Amino acid sequence: MQEISKGANVSLTALSEDVGAVVVSLGWSSASGAGDADVSVLLVDENGKVRDENDFYFYNHTAAADGSVQLLGKTPTDNGDEDRISVDLTAVRADVARIVIAASQYGGTCFGDLDDLRMTVADRSGEQLVRFAIEDAGVETAFIFGELYRRGEEWKFRAVGQGYETGLTGLTNDFGHALPEDPDEPASAEEAVEAGGPEAGAAAPAAAPAAAVRAPDTTAAPAAALPAVDALAPAATDTVPAQTRGRAPRTTKKKITLPRVPRTSLAENDSWRPARLFPVPSLKSDGEREVRATSVLLSVMAQVPELGRRLTAGFGAPAGRMETFTEVSLPHGDTPRRPDGVIRVERAGKLWTALLETKTNGNPLKAEQVQQYMDIAARRGYEAVITLSNDVALEGAAMVDVKIDGRRKHKVGLWHLSWAEVAHQAQMLIRHEGVGNAAHAWLLQELLEYLQHDNSGCHGFQNMGAAWVPVRKGIEDETLGADDPRAVEVVGSWERLIRQVCLRLGGELGQKALPVQRARKGSDPGARRAAAAARLAAEGRLSAELRIDGTSVVIAVSADLRTAKVRTSVEVPAPEAAYPLVGAKRLLKLLAEAPADLHVETLTDGEGPGPRGTLERLRPEPGDLLPRDGAAVTGFRLSLIKGMGSTRGNTESGFIRSVDDAVARFHQAVVAHLGATEGRTGRRG
Repeated sequence: MQEISKGANVSLTALSEDVGAVVVSLGWSSASGAGDADVSVLLVDENGKVRDENDFYFYNHTAAADGSVQLLGKTPTDNGDEDRISVDLTAVRADVARIVIAASQYGGTCFGDLDDLRMTVADRSGEQLVRFAIEDAGVETAFIFGELYRRGEEWKFRAVGQGYETGLTGLTNDFGHALPEDPDEPASAEEAVEAGGPEAGAAAPAAAPAAAVRAPDTTAAPAAALPAVDALAPAATDTVPAQTRGRAPRTTKKKITLPRVPRTSLAENDSWRPARLFPVPSLKSDGEREVRATSVLLSVMAQVPELGRRLTAGFGAPAGRMETFTEVSLPHGDTPRRPDGVIRVERAGKLWTALLETKTNGNPLKAEQVQQYMDIAARRGYEAVITLSNDVALEGAAMVDVKIDGRRKHKVGLWHLSWAEVAHQAQMLIRHEGVGNAAHAWLLQELLEYLQHDNSGCHGFQNMGAAWVPVRKGIEDETLGADDPRAVEVVGSWERLIRQVCLRLGGELGQKALPVQRARKGSDPGARRAAAAARLAAEGRLSAELRIDGTSVVIAVSADLRTAKVRTSVEVPAPEAAYPLVGAKRLLKLLAEAPADLHVETLTDGEGPGPRGTLERLRPEPGDLLPRDGAAVTGFRLSLIKGMGSTRGNTESGFIRSVDDAVARFHQAVVAHLGATEGRTGRRG
């Protein structure tokens, strides 16, 4: 990877032979866990201007209709967050001279508050080609990290590093796209009708500016490809408007989602089971589960372009016609090999091909098997090998160890998907973001029902590993050493579990949920996990924090292996009030529907802990929340403490299930009712 400085440029073609599509990453870290930014992309002409709002991509307009640009969203890294953007350079219009990559902040923060600001560009195989680090960020609230630009037939990258104190408004104004002055102001009913909204006089969500509601257009599968689906799918009149993230306007009307609550069943009793497109009760062996799961997923990816594109864009696949295959025989020495699946995408006469290796029911990936597929892909000129299993990948840690022959010019990308991520993307599409038609929504619902069935083997990460039982016993006996490698293994499993919890919570909310990484710039992932393992040995606790994107919410999760308790908690500021007692009463009113065993602790600016008690005891006596020494109340810590499963697996009594349920229950019963944790809305300027 080549490091370049501010103002420098480099030819991408000179760095790689496979730059038809690239993945651009913007990253940052924060030692406090606070601070975030929104990525944006502008396509500008020779005059440095955008044509219209279609050339501006941000958190509520995430993809181009031609597939040239797609915002892939945030992913947690060992040192903070990273925002990835897929750019298909072969699909970029000829009149686009530059692709400007920028980010903006909100809530009174600036880029000087963040550490390790960086931008990287990787080729289709995932190999990082160039990196630009920004060292001089200060009070800027918007920043151009870099740009991709044409020079004849080749594409080059320039490190820009230019900031704006006027935020996103100043940045977009420079490129000829003015943001509306008041993005949150509701439009009139007449404007809603003109925009294609509900009829005049009907209760409907307020219309937003055209640029704010534009969603990625997708190309529906040909009608002939689904001869029976349209007849079986729910009628379009049964759909509801797409639910969107707290900070964004509603999506356009043409996007279809399914109701969260199913219609009343016509069955006589509970023994009547609805017919499913993908049945699972007959699955008995791991082999059957793998074959069925692979075929189900690949067929839906091919028929629902929104899902197919969502799952492959980050792996360098172009936007185009997708076909999928199972049990394909490929030559390999004396014995042909049969990958579980093959994905092919055709665009402008060129093919992108990925081999798929699938595991279900917690079975591990085999390095030897993946190595064979990497060798086959390299010899045949395929672009990628994708592994799909219940396990969740960690930043900086490979799922399997494979050897790459550096003498080969053709590079093959090795990527990993978890079943939890597949379910997350399906849920985001059918519950929050919408798809092109009712048939696609119904297919995604059937896929989700299949993945969530107990017999499918696709439940996501479901085993804490072989070290789990010895580590728990070592904590109980107080014999676990701070440098025990088994403790490090358990910490890694805990991080995988937290990332899966984030996927499931985010799918329910329609918002990104990310682990908070409170790490210093340049910290080593191995050293960080070793430090966490030492704390586990000393305190007997595993801890993590989850941040819900678009809000000020940070949920703390702690699993105490000594007491077998899971604690979920959140800190909220004290309600604004003239008198402390009024503020305490307001908090208890917000928590009217919260569980009676919720623990409430007062946070003060004085020394020592503040008053605490359960909600059941405090409801009749709100004054008990006030400190007796007269210290000022700064906030409150709300906690739920539940029993923890003991087994390492994902059974009803298992540890993984208990942590997953604890976070979901805490958010639904406590966090969702707190008016003090409002989300960001509209565009930021």
